[in-house]
Amino acid sequence: MELIVYLMLILTSTVGLAFIIERGLALRWTKVLPPAIEAAVESCQSPEDVPMLRRVCQQHNSPLGRLLILATDHLDWPKAESVDALQTRARHELARLERGLVVLEIIIGIAPLLGLVGTILGMISVFGDVGKAGLNDAAKLAQGISLILRATLFGLLIAIPSLIFWSYYTKKVESLGVEMESLCDEFLRRQYREEAQKR
Repeated sequence: MELIVYLMLILTSTVGLAFIIERGLALRWTKVLPPAIEAAVESCQSPEDVPMLRRVCQQHNSPLGRLLILATDHLDWPKAESVDALQTRARHELARLERGLVVLEIIIGIAPLLGLVGTILGMISVFGDVGKAGLNDAAKLAQGISLILRATLFGLLIAIPSLIFWSYYTKKVESLGVEMESLCDEFLRRQYREEAQKR
């Protein structure tokens, strides 16, 4: 039974490490907000510049690029409807960026509990042996307790880095979301201001 708990702890740590690495790669600033797209948004001052922005967004597939392509598709809509459509898509993009963070959150909760289960099972086994053989060998008892406490330590050593990375990635997704919103808002304001001036 203890072996199963240790195997589960090893599996938990492997899954946690895989998601930490995967999210680290997926949430790189330049991958979500490519500098080329940011520069294109800055230089997109009028409706004539929109095709150039679309080309750049298509060349750099990214959450920001997908949002701006949607925004350019709906420039003939009223501004309020265009903003609503963009906000709906932005929620989908943020959900994609947060994918995997829930796994880290689960690992934060279950790793210490698995360690505790391992410790309890180990103590049941050690004290069961003491009940049968008596307290003749205190060194053996101490060694047994030392061994079983490792399960708790192992559980905490998995949970602590997972908590650190979960907190960091959650904040990063929030920052990326704010930056995407700011760039999309800037783009829409310019385009609809141009339209209003033409009238």
